[in-house]
Amino acid sequence: MATTNIKTKQETIFPDLDNIYLAAERLVGVATHTPLMHNLNLSERYGANIYLKREDLQVVRSYKIRGAYNKMVSLTQEQREKGVVCASAGNHAQGLAYACRKMKAQGTIFMPTTTPPQKIKQVGMFGKEFVKIELVGDTYDDAFYAAKKYCEEQNATFVHPFDDLQVMEGQGTVGLEIFKDASFKIDYLIFAIGGGGLASGVSTVFKQLSPKTKLVAVEPLGSPTMKTAFDKGGVVTLDEIDKFVDGAAVKRAGDLTFQVCKANLNHEILLIPEGKVCSTILQLYNEEAIVAEPAGALSVAALDFLKDEIKGKNVVCIIGGGNNDITRTEEIKERSLLYEGLKHYFIVRFPQRAGAFKEFLNDVLSPTDNIVYFEYSKKTARERGPALVGIELKQQADFQPLIERMKAYNVQFEYINDKPQLFEFLI
Repeated sequence: MATTNIKTKQETIFPDLDNIYLAAERLVGVATHTPLMHNLNLSERYGANIYLKREDLQVVRSYKIRGAYNKMVSLTQEQREKGVVCASAGNHAQGLAYACRKMKAQGTIFMPTTTPPQKIKQVGMFGKEFVKIELVGDTYDDAFYAAKKYCEEQNATFVHPFDDLQVMEGQGTVGLEIFKDASFKIDYLIFAIGGGGLASGVSTVFKQLSPKTKLVAVEPLGSPTMKTAFDKGGVVTLDEIDKFVDGAAVKRAGDLTFQVCKANLNHEILLIPEGKVCSTILQLYNEEAIVAEPAGALSVAALDFLKDEIKGKNVVCIIGGGNNDITRTEEIKERSLLYEGLKHYFIVRFPQRAGAFKEFLNDVLSPTDNIVYFEYSKKTARERGPALVGIELKQQADFQPLIERMKAYNVQFEYINDKPQLFEFLI
């Protein structure tokens, strides 16, 4: 994954613990003091004491209201009267919209034209008449540049989603609440990291109030923004990212947040496959009735990758948000099944004779194998020509026997799960 624009020299401005306490006072009556909840199922599964910080229960269903409101309060009356601006397709937009409504300040929010209608509606609901929504371009970057240009023309104030001191200090109040509510020594604190706002604020609190706590930042594998910056020794811009974990998928981390995270984080940044995140989303919903967005599930998804070192430890996972679009459910299930090795796609070239497909069903597939996708390339010739076949297995161990039976019956096939370009084109 190519990178550009490395910056290594910049004055570091760290969040201040006293200012985080001040932010907490400002947020009283605005943001919810979310619960820190012990989770029995996860604790038994990992042989540890697992606690969930439930920011999905926040007033805008994510922690973003904290930083947005704290930034707004820090502005002068004149700045607020000239208006505030942000670019976002998700939680930051909702947080700023709510802050504008609470403070009766006018805000303009730039969102990509590709933003799902549900999210646009949410921003409007939280902001009411105090927010104007501008749909610009196809990507977040398009919206960002349009927002910056608008700020210059209107002399308005841009509220960055993460690379801002007051935003970081607002997000740091999540850490304060965890520290205050925990009646135990916290061995591990796990949280998502993308641009670095939450990580900067929370790590500032724990470095000073609980320095022995191991701070574990987690990024999606397809968007290793901060991990790459750490490895390169400076902030970089990724050429391409997987946007699925949208709350933590950014092409470029913050210049300020990079410096803070580099100084504060005492554990290697973990990269979690998007498929594992999907499995965790489904697990949290089915077992705990928790609706977590992809970025919100990252911390819990990391537990599998830390299971050996967290045994017997007290672990806190921050569920950063619960703004999950129900229309993504099928994609989430698909990614999960592929990651777990339970769904496999083949191009099968059936022999040009009658009964070939019936033989495949009766002799090649086991009683627990299930065809979930089937499409002939020649729809008028049902017994000949290649077909795209999707098979769902009951357990991962069933895959190799399936392959062996296909070979034993001389089935001509091409496995496409491990061919990304072909897979994305066909599925």
